[in-house]
Amino acid sequence: MTTGEYWSMSNETFRVTVVDDEPYMVSFLQQALERQNYKVEGFTDAHSALDYLENHPADLLLTDYKMPGMLGIELLEKVKATYPEIGVIMMTAYGTIENAVKALKLGAADFITKPFSVADIYEIIDGFITSNKRKETNISVRGEDRFGELIGKSSQMRRIYKTISLVANSRASVFIQGPSGTGKELVARAIHYNSERADKPFIRVNCAALPESLMESELFGHEKGAFTGAIRKSIGKFELADSGTLLLDEITEMDIGLQAKLLRAIQEKEFHRVGGDEQIEVDVRILSTTNRRLQQAIEEGKLREDLYYRLNTIPIVLPPLSERREDIELLVFHFMEKFRDETDRDVTELEDKALRRLLREDFPGNIRELENRILRAMILSQANTLTEDVLFIDGHDGESEPESMLNMHTPVTIEEMERDLILQTLEYHDYSRTKSAESLGINVRTLRNKLNQYIEDGHINESFFGN
Repeated sequence: MTTGEYWSMSNETFRVTVVDDEPYMVSFLQQALERQNYKVEGFTDAHSALDYLENHPADLLLTDYKMPGMLGIELLEKVKATYPEIGVIMMTAYGTIENAVKALKLGAADFITKPFSVADIYEIIDGFITSNKRKETNISVRGEDRFGELIGKSSQMRRIYKTISLVANSRASVFIQGPSGTGKELVARAIHYNSERADKPFIRVNCAALPESLMESELFGHEKGAFTGAIRKSIGKFELADSGTLLLDEITEMDIGLQAKLLRAIQEKEFHRVGGDEQIEVDVRILSTTNRRLQQAIEEGKLREDLYYRLNTIPIVLPPLSERREDIELLVFHFMEKFRDETDRDVTELEDKALRRLLREDFPGNIRELENRILRAMILSQANTLTEDVLFIDGHDGESEPESMLNMHTPVTIEEMERDLILQTLEYHDYSRTKSAESLGINVRTLRNKLNQYIEDGHINESFFGN
């Protein structure tokens, strides 16, 4: 069997091979993954798994690190040597986190630390599948209308495609600017996956998602006992991104004091973990994003000027959707194709009247708002054509009473509508706060604060989030 037969992201069932010397763990993972319709084969030793892979295709190998007979790291090396297109996720105990970092450098797609929940394993496999789709798209799809996951034929987008092509293989830092929802992370991924680092880690840090007290540890890691609650050593994002790319998302939300430490790490290409003395050297390409005006951010003390000059070697500015209206129709059909299987709706056409109205919209939430509108319309549509009625079900032009997307028949407040929309979006995305925040056009910190408030007010309880 050739290696080319191994990788399949088509309509076939996604195939996972599980290896762990603990039978209960194999059984737990088989049951959990089969509930997601994955085809799963489990083994309690690495040799049996290798024998199985000789005659059976697999998309993903999920293996424990510490096993008798053959360590997971040895299994990883053998699988990557023989079947390089099989993804490998390493399961590791807290005490062997350094080994997980070694696994990443040897080609593992990701790692997960034990103990973990069902939700954790779903999220990490979903991330693997999404990442590989992005790699395939970014590397193979280029043309006048798109570059990787970026969609658009406007002159602004074509200039951006050209810039990405020119800078991808350089080591230069790139600062990607633009309003929320314009696709800044997609530009970063296009740069990474079209560079010589494409097969190395792409690590994203959301600088707005964590409290200031945890961000330094998130970036640089910490030693056991470095602070209250540091019960084990933790590897930071800089270390995980070694030899690859680190995306500092919304860098202007980072504490100004921590920005000085970040600047020093970038300049010297080395750092210390929090509470540690070991000097750690890294080779990391830095990409940054912000939705703020940079000069204003510097004047307001949100961004150090010296850090700005270090990060802004190559600037890329994404325009709001309202300034590239010629891309709207292309984006609509892209999202219709994207969500067809997800919504189980065979929607292929767009009503002319609906398109004309879409072209008049300002879309303050930009592409993310358009994407969310198309997804919602496809869920609600009963025909193969998206009409103005389903696309603008939340609008009211005075001629007819709009049907509420939430099926509400009694008056409600704006706050209640917002809460219902947030909770429905969370349920739709299987309680993933990151995906829900992106879909809603807000950052994760804002979503977390709203959910905490709903809990305090008694509108929901912790059990709302399931396991």
